[in-house]
Amino acid sequence: MDYQQLVTVMRRLSLEAGDRIMEIYTSDDFEVKTKSDESPVTIADEAADKIISDGLRAAFPDIMLVTEEQSATHTASGDTFLIVDPLDGTKEFINRRGDFTVNIALVENGLPTRGVVYAPARSRLFFTLANGDAVEEKGDFNKDEVGKLEPISVSEPDNSALLVVASKSHRDQATDDYIAKYDVQDMKSAGSSLKFCLIATGEADLYPRVGRTMEWDTAAGHAVLTGAGGHVVRFDDLTPLKYGKADFANPFFIAYAPGVDLKAS
Repeated sequence: MDYQQLVTVMRRLSLEAGDRIMEIYTSDDFEVKTKSDESPVTIADEAADKIISDGLRAAFPDIMLVTEEQSATHTASGDTFLIVDPLDGTKEFINRRGDFTVNIALVENGLPTRGVVYAPARSRLFFTLANGDAVEEKGDFNKDEVGKLEPISVSEPDNSALLVVASKSHRDQATDDYIAKYDVQDMKSAGSSLKFCLIATGEADLYPRVGRTMEWDTAAGHAVLTGAGGHVVRFDDLTPLKYGKADFANPFFIAYAPGVDLKAS
């Protein structure tokens, strides 16, 4: 795998998809449909999926591609594949709250190793370099020229005053009960894979997810967090969260900065 080519292509496609998403986001109205699993989908999801999937298939025809919008046609994905959520946080998009992202990742041997998370409405772009280290790009996001890069790394948590981030659209009592096991200084709510990135930049220490997610929801953020020194583990046994499951469904998980004194579920 040419990781430099991969990073270049993933970054460019995320920006192209983000531009199309924002055209629709800022329009007067857009149609919202319901998928078979009762989740919402918009023309922005579909347009971004086409941009990214066409681009990845052209650049990497020999690597299996999994995308949320085409998942009904996918079978078991194996250990190594590209995985895409073209618009993570569709509910945030529909409600015009801004916390939605474009997610593209490479999974190798069951773990996300490279990824990009772009939040176009927040003007934040996170990705892994060819060597796997995570950065945040600052500036105007020129598609053909990388701007100023700032290395990012997780915090050194204070277990007596933790910074916790939780889902904005999927917060529930089980999540609150688990968070209550910790000494929390501040609680943030965020949508989509931005929660992983807030830990990656040291803006939060802990993100527990006691609810349904799919591999395309988490892979890119997982890669960025890993590149910043963080971890993502299963909620039940604290073993690493793995990818390539036949149904693409994740178990409950915890994303965190090393140094957090994890509590049993």
